Amino acid sequence: MSTAQQLDAIAARIAALGGGGGSVAALSNEARASTELLGALPPRYGEVLLNLLDRLESSALFSEESCSFSQKDLLDNLQVWVDKARGQLVS
Repeated sequence: MSTAQQLDAIAARIAALGGGGGSVAALSNEARASTELLGALPPRYGEVLLNLLDRLESSALFSEESCSFSQKDLLDNLQVWVDKARGQLVS
């Protein structure tokens, strides 16, 4: 898979979760396996992505009320990450 395809796959998983489908595990696995994409981006992008994924996985273990991480906010932040990563790949 190319870097653009890996990024598109992550974006699709984020959209699915935001729409009430998909799973946190599927998104996390997809993102963590996107080694070509992560290798093409500055190292900080990988650090931020892994941090967001860790928090998203934690939020999935608890109900929305008992978790300090809002799943919606984390998905929004992941979408921002995708948008910025896309900008890095284009430039």
